Amino acid sequence: MIDLSYDTLADLPEDVARPSYARAELTPGILHIGVGNFHRAHQAWYLHRLFQQGRNLDWAIIGAGVRPYDELQRLKLAGQDFLTTLIELDPSGSSAEVVGAMIDYVPVEDGNAALIERMAQPDIRIVALTVTEGGYYTAPATKGFDFSHPDIVHDAAHPLRPRTAFGAMVAALRLRRDRGLGPFTGMSCDNLQGNGRILRQTLVSLARLSDPALADWINANCSFPNAMVDCIVPATGETELALARGFGINDAVPVTHENFRQWVIEDDFCAGRPDWDKAGAVFSDHVHVYEAMKIRILNGGHQVIANAGEILSVPTIADCMAHPMIGALFAKVARQEIAPHVDPVPGMSAQAYVDLIETRFSNPRIVDTTRRVAFDGSARHPGFVMPSVRDGLARGTSVSGLALVEALWARMCEGTREDGSRIAANDPQWGALNAAAMAAKTDPSAWLAQTAYYGDLASDDRFTAQFVRWFDAIWAHGAAEAIREFLEN
Repeated sequence: MIDLSYDTLADLPEDVARPSYARAELTPGILHIGVGNFHRAHQAWYLHRLFQQGRNLDWAIIGAGVRPYDELQRLKLAGQDFLTTLIELDPSGSSAEVVGAMIDYVPVEDGNAALIERMAQPDIRIVALTVTEGGYYTAPATKGFDFSHPDIVHDAAHPLRPRTAFGAMVAALRLRRDRGLGPFTGMSCDNLQGNGRILRQTLVSLARLSDPALADWINANCSFPNAMVDCIVPATGETELALARGFGINDAVPVTHENFRQWVIEDDFCAGRPDWDKAGAVFSDHVHVYEAMKIRILNGGHQVIANAGEILSVPTIADCMAHPMIGALFAKVARQEIAPHVDPVPGMSAQAYVDLIETRFSNPRIVDTTRRVAFDGSARHPGFVMPSVRDGLARGTSVSGLALVEALWARMCEGTREDGSRIAANDPQWGALNAAAMAAKTDPSAWLAQTAYYGDLASDDRFTAQFVRWFDAIWAHGAAEAIREFLEN
């Protein structure tokens, strides 16, 4: 077993791909906040592929984080020279590759002084983020900035010692402006439609609370490209650690991923960018069309099946697709109630994309847990499912299956599975969601009264009648029977 490090790369088994570039050749250009599995399997991989071609060696990544658990990640990665083993899980077999696009990681500390100073250095030209779709301090229903959140209140009052990644970015941009260094590009790599626009909204709104002139400078000088990112990347546990060991590598933080990646980016970078298109990314002026297809069908499709899987104790997404009720629920809802409202992209119709997603979700090698996919429903349902509901209502088409999906989410948030086991808290808003789900058992309208997620939909009988029907059916006869009834109608 070989401990992963830069010095041991030559000792790895021959079938493990590894960097062909020397670490000494790399200099930083990107600081990435949120060095989780998705970042390392997606954005870092694209940059690694460029380095393998001898391109853009001045764009290496500095990792960063703002939460206490990020420091543990930093220590693990530092112990192996910031290298990561990526394990591709294809149904026909597995392969491993060590990537080395990251060359350092900023220490995590209260007040984020080190992070602010690193982002203020002139070599950093892009600050990118992967902080989950629920991490941008937006109201779920309106997507407007949440001025009242305690983190935002803190950062507005203490702009030199911020708590959030966005407060740190604002503080760094203040230093860059004052030092005459110019702006950087802010690049969101999260699953949000218009993620660049939302990142701009968060930074400018937060800056305006303490320094209106700085807010205007950021808005006028920084760029925030919208981007669509796509790759299914499970969490790392003992199974993934064992997979790395199976390749002869002792990696503390390996990453598994499917054999599919996509990255579509607006070409809007105020301080330069790598040639990601040379590694397979697409630069496009129509990112929103790609975003809509992916967010509605893949991310929305995940929510179609994950809550049912939790209720019925189905452990993984692949198991959900193999389940006779849950897999069929995805197929019917995606084809009949989501895809008809999705525009095609070059080379791909919405229905063909449903076929692709069915194949990807069904990959038994990807151990993607229903719990992980069901996490943070308070951000994911408004962002991924509600747009299809609203389109269906506007066009007079069926929303019965989507109402069933929402009823399944409400049932899951009650906190128990049908086998009697407990569902542990799985949402930042779990307490309020659980209270609403309990109240809905006697009055289903209590669930839809959560206007942060449903807006004015509680007043639309075409949706509420279907929701009440399915919610009552789930509690009376079980989730599988309710799904069966939907499939047979």
